[in-house]
Amino acid sequence: MRRITSDLESFKTLTFQPGLNILLADKSEGATDRQSRNGAGKTSFVELVHFLCGSNAPKDSIFRAPALIDSAFEIIMDVGDDEYSVARSGKKPSTIVLNGPTEKLPIQPKFIESDGHYEISNENWKSTLGACWFDLDASPITDDKNTPTSRSLFSYFTRRQGSGAFQTPVQHSGQQQLWDQQVAISYLLGLDWRIASDLQGLRGKEKIVKELGRAARSGDLGAFVGRAADIRTRLAVAERKTERLYSQLQTFEVIPEYRELQGEVNDITAQINSLGEENFIDQKLIGDLEASVVEEQEPGLSDLGKLYDEAGVVLPGMVRRRFDEVEVFHRTIIENRRSHLTSEITSASCRIQERERTQSDLDVRRRQIMGVLQSGGALEQYTAMREELGRAEAEVESLRQRLTAAETLESSKAEIEIERARIAQALRDDVHEREDIVNEAIVTFEELSEALYEAAGSLTVDATANGPCFEVKIEGHRSKGITNMQIFCFDLMLLELSSRHERSPGFLIHDSHLFDGVDERQIVKALQLGADRAAEHGYQYIVTINSDVLPEDGYRRDFDVNAFVLDTKLTDATATGGLFGLRF
Repeated sequence: MRRITSDLESFKTLTFQPGLNILLADKSEGATDRQSRNGAGKTSFVELVHFLCGSNAPKDSIFRAPALIDSAFEIIMDVGDDEYSVARSGKKPSTIVLNGPTEKLPIQPKFIESDGHYEISNENWKSTLGACWFDLDASPITDDKNTPTSRSLFSYFTRRQGSGAFQTPVQHSGQQQLWDQQVAISYLLGLDWRIASDLQGLRGKEKIVKELGRAARSGDLGAFVGRAADIRTRLAVAERKTERLYSQLQTFEVIPEYRELQGEVNDITAQINSLGEENFIDQKLIGDLEASVVEEQEPGLSDLGKLYDEAGVVLPGMVRRRFDEVEVFHRTIIENRRSHLTSEITSASCRIQERERTQSDLDVRRRQIMGVLQSGGALEQYTAMREELGRAEAEVESLRQRLTAAETLESSKAEIEIERARIAQALRDDVHEREDIVNEAIVTFEELSEALYEAAGSLTVDATANGPCFEVKIEGHRSKGITNMQIFCFDLMLLELSSRHERSPGFLIHDSHLFDGVDERQIVKALQLGADRAAEHGYQYIVTINSDVLPEDGYRRDFDVNAFVLDTKLTDATATGGLFGLRF
């Protein structure tokens, strides 16, 4: 960065030099105990750099506040190998105004003749910075969201207090997800960031499988998913039913007279049943008549003589017939009775035989009609069968989909474990194959921490089942100061290694919050170390700090800290002492 200015008259222009730059918030005469340098604009300076480098500008952004919204801010800085001026305002936050050798940019801005400058959308500006600073694809065609982004990478070099960037070294924001940390740091160090990206994709699948499993167990999806074995059984039955219906339809013949023939069959059946009932009655009659024939026997002559004797006593003078005449008469009556019964039996048998012949004829006709009906059916029946086939086919398809879902759900856990093991192995292989890079990061961090503390800190790069793990340690009690110095060493290490891979903006900014709780001796060492490493490796290290926190002595003899302090100083002692020169 070379210079930051604004068309806001009260804005304090900042001019930077190579190497170490200290933006000091001074304690001016007249400042009261209630006026601190914390409102001078040191943090706003970091926000301004982000604003000019493509950050979002929501409605609550300070650059859209009424006091600043009409003002444009400009930074002159190197993008790639060339110098550009970049301007942006809160009034038009989606537009970036450019000046410089735009033909070298990966995304060409549009020249505005009336204004004599180039313009590019903020989205394209972010992509441009990603390509020029971090070697990212300016126009990626992939839909993969788990990739390095220019904004995430840039945030490691310009940490913001408001985002929770000073909690742990590996996290530039309190909201930053694990996968983004792993992808960004792997990319900046030169490791295979795609492994962390693949792992995040696997986490997404694993989350879905777990949610489906919980839903199935709770009953929400039980009716739709179920066990694969149960669904497979139902599918086999449904497929067999569908095949049977399809086969029946293939051989089905529509008979136009189906209803008439069906009615005739019903009539014939009724006639046959009626004839059978009549035969049953006649068969019962024959049985009764045959029993009567057996019962009709001639009375004995002794009985008849006894009867005559009694009649002569009881009816004297009235008996006129001879005994033999009576005997002949009685036998005649018996014979006539037998003849009548025999005639009735013969008549009933004839009727039965006639009905049986009629039944036989009717049965022949019924079999003929049934043969015709069995070869086909009515159009309505055919239509109903078609509809039933459609329902059966729909059920089969539904069961197939449910079976696929159930099998996927049941097999996904094993597949995920296999995929996780594959990714873990790929990560171990990558760490092993890029051992030089890992060792370089470890040694660089150790050198930096050793310059601050007697016991050198350590950086651990571990290939775990949950992805690459970057752990930073500096011996000492757990304090805010130790954590901040871990961040200091980690950021310098990250900038130096990423610069060697040409994946950095070429500068590092540390807000004054980094030095909260840090011992004065470590602040001295950190400033000296930052100046030395920046000069040695050719990057820019910018620090904002309060004047009462900046140590006055303790430096080595050849180090003049005041030589690195910017000419422009900030203060909150007066209304015009801050970065913007006004209070709002």
